Amino acid sequence: MHDTLKSHILHLLQKDGTPRQVIHLQDELGVGGHLRTAFREALEALSDEGQVIVGPRNLVRLPHASNEVTGVFRAHARGCGFVTPQQLTSDGDVFIPAKGIGSAMTGDRVVAKVTRSGPDRRTGKVIKVLDRARSDVVGTLRQEQNRWLVRPDGGDFARPIELENVDIRRVRHGDKVAVRIRTYPSRSRPGSGVIVSVLGRPGRHDTEIAAVMRRHRLSDEFEPSALVEASNARTDFDPRHAHDRRDITDHLVITIDPPDAKDFDDAISLIRDKRGGWILGVHIADVSHFVPAGSALDRCARQRGNSVYLPGRTLPMLPEMLSNEICSLQPGQRRFTKSVYLTYTKDGHVRSTRFANTVIESKARLSYQQADRALKGDAGDLPDEVVELLREMETLARTIEKRRRRAGMLQLKMPVNEVLMDESGRVMGVEPADTSYPHTIIEMFMVEANVAVAKLLDRYCVPFMRRIHPEPGKKTLRQLSQTLRLLGITVSRQPRRSHLQALLDQVRDTQAGLPVHLLVLRSLAKAIYAPTSAGHYALAASKYCHFTSPIRRYADLLVHRALQAYLDRDLDRARREYAFPDLVAIGEHISQTEQVAEEAEQELKTILTLHLVQRRVGDEMNGVVTSLNAYGAAVHLPEYGVEGFIRREVLGPDHWRFDERSQCLLGRHTGAMLRLAQPLRVRIVEVHPAARQLDLAPALELIKTVSLLPPKKTPKRKRPAKRPRTQKKR
Repeated sequence: MHDTLKSHILHLLQKDGTPRQVIHLQDELGVGGHLRTAFREALEALSDEGQVIVGPRNLVRLPHASNEVTGVFRAHARGCGFVTPQQLTSDGDVFIPAKGIGSAMTGDRVVAKVTRSGPDRRTGKVIKVLDRARSDVVGTLRQEQNRWLVRPDGGDFARPIELENVDIRRVRHGDKVAVRIRTYPSRSRPGSGVIVSVLGRPGRHDTEIAAVMRRHRLSDEFEPSALVEASNARTDFDPRHAHDRRDITDHLVITIDPPDAKDFDDAISLIRDKRGGWILGVHIADVSHFVPAGSALDRCARQRGNSVYLPGRTLPMLPEMLSNEICSLQPGQRRFTKSVYLTYTKDGHVRSTRFANTVIESKARLSYQQADRALKGDAGDLPDEVVELLREMETLARTIEKRRRRAGMLQLKMPVNEVLMDESGRVMGVEPADTSYPHTIIEMFMVEANVAVAKLLDRYCVPFMRRIHPEPGKKTLRQLSQTLRLLGITVSRQPRRSHLQALLDQVRDTQAGLPVHLLVLRSLAKAIYAPTSAGHYALAASKYCHFTSPIRRYADLLVHRALQAYLDRDLDRARREYAFPDLVAIGEHISQTEQVAEEAEQELKTILTLHLVQRRVGDEMNGVVTSLNAYGAAVHLPEYGVEGFIRREVLGPDHWRFDERSQCLLGRHTGAMLRLAQPLRVRIVEVHPAARQLDLAPALELIKTVSLLPPKKTPKRKRPAKRPRTQKKR
């Protein structure tokens, strides 16, 4: 328990670098009762280890950073990297330029020496690798003279690896391979390794999926014992024997999902009550009925943490016998569910909630696009009662949305593209993902159900897995405010959530929309799973959890078990099954698996898209500048939904300087300027899918731009007051 509490204390202090009093730390962590003693002991241990300093008035702060930092190295595709300190300080990550990486690769625990400290970033070099994160890499095979080399994908390794004992009958130049590392490279010699698997030719869908799965250690295989349990569950399932459940199979219940979905885990019912309000039913697949705690299925689900949705391939958290069959809320099939009923007033406020184990039968399976067409008047062959239900759902969802926005909910609308493939798996193109209003309808209803369950479990002091999203720190908000002012957008120096909400609405359909959304997104912490009562900042929810997707998220399965203990009137069982320390450890693990899943999905999308863009080398297209630094500018290409980079050297025949104060690149001699959010016509220069790199150049010469910023005022020097003459001592 002490270790988990220590990690939470360090996280809160590192969030914005602001010292906190002991009592405030307790409040933020939601520590009470028997945990107070453990909290004090954890704080004392951190102080003894030098990880925190407890000063006068019980003020707790992080120590200042030293010149040597121990932490985890993360490589960037452009050759640089970052070290996240193991011992958190108020100074954040250490930037490692390409020449300072040495033999480090992503995930390694390293020691870095800080060589330069600035107001916003520290720069250093890796001087020692303490622990290796992995012993194999994925890369592209190359034959150079008499040597076979592999350049690892994604910039995980800065240098290529020389291969031993290459069987030229099995491989050829350009193949994608998995390599087991024998010796790691040093500054004086390259690393070496052997090929353990030939994955195929780059650019092929099956090859790139295999490479991404291998690189991120993802698997689509289940333990035999888990498959046996899933098979037994399917055989034993008889939906007619549901004596302990409320039978609502005669109610109008529908599902709305993506057109290619098979794991339908949420369904909706909605009726008007006598007061003119609504009774919303959110019915969620009762996966906990089929996956007992501690079973082989449970162990597999916990290890995976979540399903992974790759373009053209799904790696389910549970075997398809469950996820796509007896747990999936298929139309016309009786299915076991856990239902949340929310009764609303006319203005969308929750008047009451109730919870039940139910058995449902979905009357219609709609896609988001089909529901959108019906709401716009093109119902097709949908029954009238389903169309009327959709209209009521839209009315209630818009009412809830207005209420949540008044409470401060942030709605970040980032452009998302989908990769289009033919039946053979060949990538044909990309198109913007569907963002029609039925997505928001389902989102609003799921959020409402999640909040209702979280409030219930919190009220009964049951430890449960929460979904927390910390509030951004003062320093982060101040930096955001300063950067926004450079775009001509005036916000408070410490913008509140309502200010950010108004800002996002203001720029939503402008050319500054994407850069501003990215700036706001980067200023927000990442949501994680933990039992700590910290609330969800973006949703403006003081109590929140994930309950609505137990087929694809282990966190939801844990919440279902806690809710079942409530329904069984046995809350002590819930307190025994998952104590606070257990939930902390599970939360850290599934937060990590969630991040891996997101990275793998985005990585595969980027690779497949870059192979498409490779056919367009030399072409011109429109873009928008999304970020700048001393090395150049990142430019988003809306046509493909990917980001490319313009190196400083190709901006034009000038000496280019990055002005950190105004966040722009300036040409010293010509006066030309490249700004954040500037629309830009670019030319595709080079594409390197394996390295995740897209090199661009301006299609037109950059012209002199008159600065819209007020000149920097230089404070006048005050003349020192004249000192009265004093007689010299003799």
